Amino acid sequence: MDLPAPLAWLVDEAGTAPSPERFLADLGGHLLAAGLPLTGGALTLAAPHPIITQRTWLWRTETATVIEALGFAGTSLGQAGRDWLGELGPTCEETIGTAPGNSVLAWAGTRPFTPSEVDSLREIARFAAAPLEGLAARAALSALLEAYLGRRSAARVQAGALHRSTGETIRAALLCADLRDFTALSEATEPTVVISALDAWFDRVAGAVHAFGGEVLKFIGDGVLAIFPVTETPAEACEAALRAVTAIRAGMAHLDATRMNQGLPPLPFGAALHFGDMLWGNIGAADRLDFTAIGPAVNLVSRLEGLCRPLGRTVLISGALAAETTMPLVSLGDYELRGIAEPCAVFTLVEH
Repeated sequence: MDLPAPLAWLVDEAGTAPSPERFLADLGGHLLAAGLPLTGGALTLAAPHPIITQRTWLWRTETATVIEALGFAGTSLGQAGRDWLGELGPTCEETIGTAPGNSVLAWAGTRPFTPSEVDSLREIARFAAAPLEGLAARAALSALLEAYLGRRSAARVQAGALHRSTGETIRAALLCADLRDFTALSEATEPTVVISALDAWFDRVAGAVHAFGGEVLKFIGDGVLAIFPVTETPAEACEAALRAVTAIRAGMAHLDATRMNQGLPPLPFGAALHFGDMLWGNIGAADRLDFTAIGPAVNLVSRLEGLCRPLGRTVLISGALAAETTMPLVSLGDYELRGIAEPCAVFTLVEH
C-alpha cells in the first residue's frame, strides 16, 4: 500500500520512538516536509500519578525544540497545548484513539487550515493511535515506577535491573529521619488523623529532599531514608543534604505551629546525616524484590538517628559528612553507636 510519507512513518517507524517528545518532533518534521503550514504542535498524554494528571509536550517549528508542561487535577486534558498553540496561530486538535480522555494531538498553523489539511491531520491522528498507545503505556509505567521507587531507582529498574543481587556501589550523603513517640500518638488517635499527620510529615521531608536534588528511597513506618548521590563532588552532595535537613526543620516548625492552633500535638522528630559508600540495588526473594540501599553507611546513619533523643537534638551529623562541608556546625563529641566498631564524631546544626 502506497501511503503518504507521514502515514508511512507512523506505520513503520513511530512505534520505536524513544519518548513522546521525540515522537512529536519527528512527526512535526514529516508533516512540514509534506507541506503542512505548521508553527507548532502539542501532544498530551494522561498520567497515572499521585499529583500530575497529564503531561504535554510542546514543539515549535521555528526552533525545532520540545518543552514539557505538567497538568494537575482540575485541568482539562490538553489545556496546556491549547493555551500555548493559541499564541502561535490557528489550531486543529484531535483526540487520539477510541478512549477519549487519554491523549490529544494538536497543531498550530501559519494560517487557518484548509478543509483538506484538517482531513489530513485527522487521518494523522487515526494512524498515530497505535504507536501512541505503546508510548503512553511506557510513560505510564515510568510514572508509576517513579511514584513508588523514586526517579533514579525507577530508571535503573526500567533499564533492566530486575535480578536479585544486582547493584552498584555509589557514594552519597544519606538522610535518615523518624518521628518521635508516633506509636503512642497513633494508638490514641483516629486512623484518618494519623494518616493525615504522616502525610504532612512525609510532605515536608520528601519536598525538601527533592528540592535539593536528593531521592527518597524508603518510607519505613514513620521513618524516611533518602540519599543525595555524588554527581560532581562530595561537598556538593553533602551541602545539598544539609540544606534539605535545614528546610525539613523549618517546615516542621511551621507544621507544628499550625497543628497547635488546631488543638493537635506537635510532631517531634529526629534526623541524621552521614556520608559514605553504599550498595544500591536489588535484594529480596527470588520473585519479590526491593530496590534499596544497604551497607555500613546505611547502618551508621540509622544508629546516629537513634542518638537524637538521648542527646536532645533534632538533627545530628556524622564527622564524615561534616568533613566535606564548610557550613558552620557544632561539635558534640565522639559517641559509640550500637553495632558500629569505631566511635563516631557527632555534630549538629548551629541554632539561630
